Order: sequence, then structure tokens, then C-alpha cells
Amino acid sequence: QAQLVASGGGSVQTGGSLTLSCATSGQSGYCLGWFRQAPGKERDGVAAIERLGGTKYADSVKGRFTISRDDSKNTLYLQMNSLKTEDTGMYYCAAHSGTCRTVVPGADFTFVGQGTQVTVSS
Repeated sequence: QAQLVASGGGSVQTGGSLTLSCATSGQSGYCLGWFRQAPGKERDGVAAIERLGGTKYADSVKGRFTISRDDSKNTLYLQMNSLKTEDTGMYYCAAHSGTCRTVVPGADFTFVGQGTQVTVSS
């Protein structure tokens, strides 16, 4: 059973930054990623990273967000800069047994962990 526990969310003003972390339970061979969900809206795949480091980003976050992984520490990260109000939502870390191509923007991950709330206010 995969375990993924996200942390690092919070409340910031527009233009601010946050770094999310996700403790994984050994999905080193998987595509890892983040998706977000706002109330009443569907999942929105944000970013994903392959085992060998290839990345994919949603158009809405390109140039502002950076995803990285440290498999030696079983940790996934999401550095978020220049935050906008539309970035508000619950952010979930997740793992996918297939390629990352299918999870951004689709968010069709194999395993989904706990979320952490990100609120951006103007």
C-alpha cells in the first residue's frame, strides 16, 4: 500500500512563495506528481516528474513552479513562486505506475496521498 503524505501548505499573498513536500513510501520507480483541486472543481494536474528526472508542467504553472524528487530521502517537492489567487486549492501528491504524460493535466494517478491546503489571497 503506497503512502504519500503532503505538507508545507499555508496562506500567502499574491506573488508569494511556498514549498510543498511529500513523504513517499518508496515509489522510487514511479512517476510522482502533484495535482490540485478547488471546491466544486475537478482535479487539475499541476506537475509530474519521471524516475529519471523528466518533468511535465501544466501551462498555467510553467515558469513559476518547479517539481523535484530526492529518492534517497523518499521525498517529492514542489517549489511554487509568484503565486496567484487561482493557485488556491488542496494540493495532493500522488504516484503513477505509468508514464507522467497521462497525469498532467489529467491527474489520473495510480495512488493518491493526503492533501495540503494552499490559499493565495490578494
